[in-house]
Amino acid sequence: MTRPVLVLLHGVGLDHTVWQDVIPQLQDRFSVRTPNLPGHSGAVRVASDIDLAGLAELVAASLDEGSHLVGFSLGALVAQYLAIHRPELVASLTSVSSVCRRTPEERAAVLSRLEVATADPAKAAAASIDRWFAGTTVAPATIEHTRAVLEANDPDQFLACYRVFCTGDAVVGPHLGRITVPSLAVTGGEDPGSTPDMTYRLAAAIPDAHAVIVPGARHMLPVEQPHTLAGLIEGVAHV
Repeated sequence: MTRPVLVLLHGVGLDHTVWQDVIPQLQDRFSVRTPNLPGHSGAVRVASDIDLAGLAELVAASLDEGSHLVGFSLGALVAQYLAIHRPELVASLTSVSSVCRRTPEERAAVLSRLEVATADPAKAAAASIDRWFAGTTVAPATIEHTRAVLEANDPDQFLACYRVFCTGDAVVGPHLGRITVPSLAVTGGEDPGSTPDMTYRLAAAIPDAHAVIVPGARHMLPVEQPHTLAGLIEGVAHV
C-alpha cells in the first residue's frame, strides 16, 4: 500500500536538516520529503524581488497532489499560500511557529531585523540564535549546526527570502478563510517572534483549525520538541 506523502518545509535561512529528529517518528507511516526551499542550500536560486507567490509556485512544481504539508516559519507561509491557491496539492496543513496577520508593532520589529540582516549578516545570525535558543536545553552541537547553516547562506538569496518572510503574512492573511483542509497551528509558549497570539489568530482565521501551544518551548520546535511535534503532525494528517 502506498504511504501518504508528507512534505516538511523549513524556515528562512535554514535547511532540511532542521527536521532530522522529526523524521524518524513519521517515516514508518508516511513517505517523508524534506526539500530545501528555493533560495537555500542546493536549491534553485531566486530573483532578488521574489514574492510569496513566486516562492510557493517554485515549491509547488515538485509536489504531488494530495500531499500533507507541514511548514515551519517561512515554510508555513508557503504552505498556507498553497492551501489557498493550489488546494489540489494539499491534503492537510500544519503551520509550525508561523506568523499571522502581524500588528503594526510586530511588522516594525521584523523589518528592523531585516535592516540588521542587510547591514550585518553575522550580527543578524547571532541574534537569531539567541532569540531561538536562549534558555532552552537544546544540545550545544545542534545550536552550532544551526549557526553554521545560517552563516553559510548566500547573503543576497537569504535577504530575498527574508523579505518574503517579512511580507508574506499580509499576502495570505486576507484569504486564510478559504483553506478547507484539516489544519493545525502550533508554536512554543515562549516563542518571541511567532507568538502564541499569532497562532491563535491563525487557528481562528482558518475554518475548523485548532491551535496548540507547547509550554516552555521557543521557536525551534522541530529540534526542541521533535517528538511532540511529530505526534501533532500525525494527528492532523490522519484526520
